[in-house]
Amino acid sequence: MPNASATHLTRRGILAAGGALGLGAVLTACGDDDAKSGGSGDGTAAAKSGPWSFKDDRGKTVELDKVPANIVAFTGVAAALWDYGVQVKGVFGPTTTKDGKPDVQAGDIDVDKVTVLGNEWGKLNVEKYAALAPELLVTTTFDTAGTLWSVPEESKDKIAKLAPSVAISVFDRQLTQPLQRMWELAESLGADMKAKKVTDAKAAFEKAAARLRAAAKAKPEIRVLAGSASAELFYVSGTNLSVDLEYFKALGVNFVEPSEEAKKATGGWFESLSWENVDKYPADVIIMDDRASTIQPADITEGTWKQLPAVKAGQVIARSPEPILSYDKCTPLLDNLAEAIENAKKVG
Repeated sequence: MPNASATHLTRRGILAAGGALGLGAVLTACGDDDAKSGGSGDGTAAAKSGPWSFKDDRGKTVELDKVPANIVAFTGVAAALWDYGVQVKGVFGPTTTKDGKPDVQAGDIDVDKVTVLGNEWGKLNVEKYAALAPELLVTTTFDTAGTLWSVPEESKDKIAKLAPSVAISVFDRQLTQPLQRMWELAESLGADMKAKKVTDAKAAFEKAAARLRAAAKAKPEIRVLAGSASAELFYVSGTNLSVDLEYFKALGVNFVEPSEEAKKATGGWFESLSWENVDKYPADVIIMDDRASTIQPADITEGTWKQLPAVKAGQVIARSPEPILSYDKCTPLLDNLAEAIENAKKVG
């Protein structure tokens, strides 16, 4: 984004309801054999020789003398590459919980095999990063300016000098686009995209998409609200910018939309509500932000929340506003929503 306040607002928009990243005020592998072996066990990526190039979603082309092995990536991106057998050397972003277990955004990464350069959004230790001798940094971007997701604003110039970067856009497009782009990136890095595990995952995704389309068509009256919780506010997401919601909507899901006037204050991402007004938009199913930075449904103590018809009916499921961009990890998102709609009663 062109300025700090806009960057922070976008971050909050993703974390809050669109999905929300900053809650509260308006915010602001390796050069050795392990790196070449891949992270997911079977279907590992093989090292390639010769020049490598990749044109990212900012329109920038990275050209290297060889396929990069010392890769550092935002945690969710690393998790997607890991599913395709590409193991990164370092990660930045939510990686482990307080008890040392993998964060929801870490997917199947073996967190003991990567160097964590910052275990929360916007943290990346430059000295540790430099020590890894990075050849490539990979992350997403949530705006038209191509801002590198979770790369600290204050140290982005130093970081840029250490290695070239690739950004996959997850802004204002349907989920299938960044899924395809991550596929292409993994393939360029040596992943075997013809491996049975990979092709089966893609086929399962397509089957789940058909299921969700059928569920939405069979029950068009079921209204789905995408929410996110903080101690002070409840965020209702709009569907026009988030890759998951745009795709679900295209499949026919009937979403509750915040007012356009309310969304203007957040760049179109969401509307924030006080807990007293959490019932502003009637809904039959609520899908809630599953990231560790938000309050999970079981931990919400507000009485107004507990009185919502969808909550009382047990029609609340998890949502991943920053989906791990592999077919394996996105398939459950489709299946879970399809199942919720299939079983939902009209309560709102």
